[in-house]
Amino acid sequence: MEDYLNGLNDSQRAAVTYTGGTSLVIAGAGSGKTRVLTCKIAYLLQQGIPPQTILALTFTNKAAKEMKERIAGIVDDAVAHHLWMGTFHAVFSRILRSEADRIGYPSDFTIYDSTDSKNLLKAIIKEMQLDDKEYRPGMVQSRISNAKNALVTCHRYEHDKELVDYDIKARIPLLRDIYKRYQSRCHQAGAMDFDDLLLQTNILFRDHSDVLEKYRNFFQYILVDEYQDTNFAQHLIVQRLSEVHGRLTVVGDDAQSIYSFRGANIDNILQLGSKYPNCQTFKLERNYRSTRNIVDAANSLIHKNKEQIPKTVYSENEEGSRIQVFASLSDYEEAHAIASKIEGMQHGNSRYTYADFAILYRTNAQSRLLEEALRKRGIAYKIYGGLSFYQRKEIKDVIAYFRLIVNPHDEEALKRVINYPSRGIGDTTVGKLSEAAVSRAVSLWTVLQEPADYGLSVNAGTLRKLTEFRELIAAFTAFAAEHPAEETAEHTVKYSGIYELLMQDRSVEGIGKRENTDELLKGIAEFTHIRREEGSEQTSLSDFLSEVSLLTDQDKDTAEQTDRVTLMTVHSAKGLEFCNVFIAGLEEDLFPSAPAKESPRAIEEERRLLYVALTRAKENCTLSYAKSRFRNGKTTLCNPSRFLRDIDSRFLQMPDDAFSPSLPHSFRPDRPLYQQRQQPQAPSHLQPLPSVPLSSHASQSPSSDIRLKAGDRVLHDRFGEGEVTAVEGSGGDAKATIRFAHSGEKKILLKFARLTVL
Repeated sequence: MEDYLNGLNDSQRAAVTYTGGTSLVIAGAGSGKTRVLTCKIAYLLQQGIPPQTILALTFTNKAAKEMKERIAGIVDDAVAHHLWMGTFHAVFSRILRSEADRIGYPSDFTIYDSTDSKNLLKAIIKEMQLDDKEYRPGMVQSRISNAKNALVTCHRYEHDKELVDYDIKARIPLLRDIYKRYQSRCHQAGAMDFDDLLLQTNILFRDHSDVLEKYRNFFQYILVDEYQDTNFAQHLIVQRLSEVHGRLTVVGDDAQSIYSFRGANIDNILQLGSKYPNCQTFKLERNYRSTRNIVDAANSLIHKNKEQIPKTVYSENEEGSRIQVFASLSDYEEAHAIASKIEGMQHGNSRYTYADFAILYRTNAQSRLLEEALRKRGIAYKIYGGLSFYQRKEIKDVIAYFRLIVNPHDEEALKRVINYPSRGIGDTTVGKLSEAAVSRAVSLWTVLQEPADYGLSVNAGTLRKLTEFRELIAAFTAFAAEHPAEETAEHTVKYSGIYELLMQDRSVEGIGKRENTDELLKGIAEFTHIRREEGSEQTSLSDFLSEVSLLTDQDKDTAEQTDRVTLMTVHSAKGLEFCNVFIAGLEEDLFPSAPAKESPRAIEEERRLLYVALTRAKENCTLSYAKSRFRNGKTTLCNPSRFLRDIDSRFLQMPDDAFSPSLPHSFRPDRPLYQQRQQPQAPSHLQPLPSVPLSSHASQSPSSDIRLKAGDRVLHDRFGEGEVTAVEGSGGDAKATIRFAHSGEKKILLKFARLTVL
């Protein structure tokens, strides 16, 4: 016992050995939180507390497993095995199985995962003959989940005037009926979804005082990890179990509360002292992870928040270098600059492998340019906690349309989009289509061309839907034959109904999908313009698809390659650490996000999010921002994030013009990057849809009048600064070879180039 206690600092040891009642352990970033929890449980066991009477709650199975293994290394493995340790859902499903009859469920009830839940909701929406564009299953699932986490049952929901009025205004007045029918169907099937595991535990304890008393007496000590991430349902369960004996230890960091969109409530940790008046607070303030400069910079940032538990995290590691801040002209240049800096740091320091680097960003849509920049330099990478940009469902759906336009005989692409967005062509019809194609040894598209000739047996209504789909794809193909790739892409996304569908989804997930789709359109426009600058007058969708197939070729990322740069959102990075961290997109309306600016509390969470990002870095941290970025369907000028001003300048190495209002000539507000083009016309047989924001990518005024010579320094709006190494040709055929600092050497046709001579 003495060995592991001697390995703790004074604050850690005090937190571990306190057993007098409720305690709040505020664990700063990198302060050894897991170690304290592990040692506290081991200490309780060695004080003679029976292991089965210790309840330890975590947020991930990985955390529970890691802690149990560490405890087993201190005490006997058999003793550790008897601990009640696991995630909230795992522990309380165990209790519910024991007490299921008290709430009318079988003890062997099924647990529905997210897919099961969504499929049941789809079936209910269909049975009720509701429009699944209005009552989108994902949105309905999210609304019901939020209600359950707030302990709002279906019966309470239908009598809650505020909720009902909200649904009426949102044009989903029957959501309360869907919720009621969904809950009834789950009960009939002897099933609970994940949210039910918390909701039903609260109902069990609320309605059956003898059961609550039984578990209150059974669990002598309760420990909760990451308490700042608890929602109302979780907090109430913990409160009910501990409010009599008060032997509760919660560990967390209010400065790392970043999951309000999942229902987490920072007040649970901020107000713990008021709910437990005798609560003892222990502050773990020594950071063992990062250099002093990184820790001090993070402190200066988070101290700007008003809602927090005061603490001063410190480091006794080396001082380290200041946090680097750099600006790029565009998000394209930003991505290539980050890739260049990583390559330079890895080559310049034999200690670093690519696995020592992480790139963090606020939104998933930012990953596309970063992925492409890394690939072009041959730097292996992995997406942590998410999919590579081109592997995301919404991107694969759009690209499937593009593949079908280029090659209508592409069977997998056709199957993917024949009923997306929903047009009433079900699996049975697709099965018949496949049977007809296989029996005649032709493609599905060939059968669609002449369904009667190939014996396709469907009713008149289904035949009409198939005909409309075939004509839609044919119209897209005809449009593509006369228009460049970017116009074809925008036209397809709009008139296929995809953009309208995405615009209807206001959830966090839906907004992310829309941003990703906009990012894809931007990528196609950039690809087209680069090809035009390189001398290709017309770039087709086929050219782009050929490029994408190379970018997404997973054969290059073999399983043996473990030396990879990690890419992830900041939310996914919590709990991880890296030697070198790059944080991209430090701009207003991105980080902090635009919606957050409407609420001081939301701004504070965004600030906590950046605090989390900064404290992932052990040795070096780099912040970057772009002066222009394609967002929400258009290219806009950007301002540096307010958070850059929040960090004490002593700990930053800033560019000289960081907060200067002036921008390079090509970025003047009176000379926009992209001019609005006339929207493409819809196919004659299609009804026009409501206007939706589409990207605009027409180029600026050409630079063919610029006289360049070798040695000239130029500024390009995407590639940044470069040096002209050669000029060839004249007039409209003049080309310049330019070596850019981060984007490499480019050969650019001057009549299409957007250059400024420096």
